[in-house]
Amino acid sequence: MSQSELSQGARPSRVEVTGAGSAGAAPDVVRINLGIRCDDTSVAAALSAAAEAVRAVSAAAREHRVGDRDISSSSASVQPRWSNDGSAVAGYTAYHQLSLVVRTVTELNDLVDAVAAAAGNTLVINGISLDIADRSPLAERARGAAFESARQKAAQYAALAGATLGRVLTVVEGSGSAGYDAPAARRDLMMATAEIGGGLPVEAGEHSVTAEVRVSWELLGADPSTTRTPALRADPGEPADPTEPAGQGEPAE
Repeated sequence: MSQSELSQGARPSRVEVTGAGSAGAAPDVVRINLGIRCDDTSVAAALSAAAEAVRAVSAAAREHRVGDRDISSSSASVQPRWSNDGSAVAGYTAYHQLSLVVRTVTELNDLVDAVAAAAGNTLVINGISLDIADRSPLAERARGAAFESARQKAAQYAALAGATLGRVLTVVEGSGSAGYDAPAARRDLMMATAEIGGGLPVEAGEHSVTAEVRVSWELLGADPSTTRTPALRADPGEPADPTEPAGQGEPAE
């Protein structure tokens, strides 16, 4: 197709495909959701006991190289406890929720043991999950893999059509990019108490980031005997382009 034809608004022959890619890495941080639960006969006594336990847990965490920025309170409350028949208040329960971020994964077991010793039977572990602190490098690698996947598909279709790939015409990132998946690495340990002792066997596994991209390339030197259409669309579910002339955009017979 000549430059004069392009300048007049004619669309170049093209191929459009979707590529997917992923990149994985071992998690480098652990997120721990802790609860402190203290029962007592009065609101003040329950709150005081919870505060003391929180201070002890925070001190134990700091002793195991958890920084101040990685120790945070997410909620606190106090509620009445009713007698078995519900007719009278039997006492009060104070609850304080803490979040810890452990940036040295090998420290996890020692940290949990220290926290459990500091809080005693007031400790509740609501969940432990592994994560990646900075996913940007993985997302970049996943996008590169997705684009290369699309390029390889497009090159195959171009060869089948007796053509070669030219310039890139469009690049559209998929709605799911860049997705994050950690099914093998996440180990949520719900409602474990201080009785666990002896450390927690947590498998690190691998986390992955996925990406999807839709790319169209110009087709150069297409063989008219191989294809009679201006566009090869590798994804049949994609809607037809409204700018294509009627009767075009269908796969070659």
